[in-house]
Amino acid sequence: MSTNFGAGFHVAPGRAVDASAYDRFTGRWSRLFVPSVLSTAEIASGCRVLDVSTGTGEAALMALPIVGASGFVIGADISPAMLEGARARLNQPLFWPIAADGQTLPFSDASFDSVICQLGLQFFPNPALGLAEFRRVLRSGGSVAVCVISTPDRAPMWGILADALSRFRPALRNILYLSFSLGDPTRLEGLLTGAGFRDIGVERQKREDITESFNEYWDPIEAGIGSIPQSYLTLSDVDRRSVREEVRARLSRFESDGKLLMSVEMLIGRGRA
Repeated sequence: MSTNFGAGFHVAPGRAVDASAYDRFTGRWSRLFVPSVLSTAEIASGCRVLDVSTGTGEAALMALPIVGASGFVIGADISPAMLEGARARLNQPLFWPIAADGQTLPFSDASFDSVICQLGLQFFPNPALGLAEFRRVLRSGGSVAVCVISTPDRAPMWGILADALSRFRPALRNILYLSFSLGDPTRLEGLLTGAGFRDIGVERQKREDITESFNEYWDPIEAGIGSIPQSYLTLSDVDRRSVREEVRARLSRFESDGKLLMSVEMLIGRGRA
């Protein structure tokens, strides 16, 4: 069975986003880093903020109270299904969701004070082009902050699943490992430099969280939200069971009293226009 990934790899074309499943599989981890991203981007009252790959609007939601009534946040995403989730979540006059490719942004030069991109850049076909666009739409002196996942071993909730799936669907290995494609700090720093940013830095950050049970971890995977869960759903029932049991066994080292205590490392890159 082939996989038909939708724009942004979130859902198959024509499918609605299960916001709850997205939140439990990705959002619960992503939001732990949003305050650092907003701080790194130097978002303040009155700022004009562009949130690229806004998804369901997690970062935009946290940015709005900071920019206040004199600022605004535009949430851009290539996936119309994800924007529908953002619209439902942020029904506020200072948030504007716009369908846009992060590599060809539909905004004039120097339109924003800050550009943020939370767990999106690693999925760009050409991240260098995306960063060049971020630089173009920033005013002189404006700040960019991007957050990407580190290496698979430092994000076991996704890395172990990707590894198990890659043996059943080797043709999808490149898709399965896109989540970690910018996990090298040196490469991310080089991309920021190449895009023309200055005052560049890349910082490793780690957060921990508790999942109440393996079943709580696994349930959103069955919903197929994200490239890794979508790949899982292409397997036969027998192979799905095999993957599930392998992942359960490999995650057991994080288990205590039935709960999973895991940590994830992200890279937060910054630069100034």
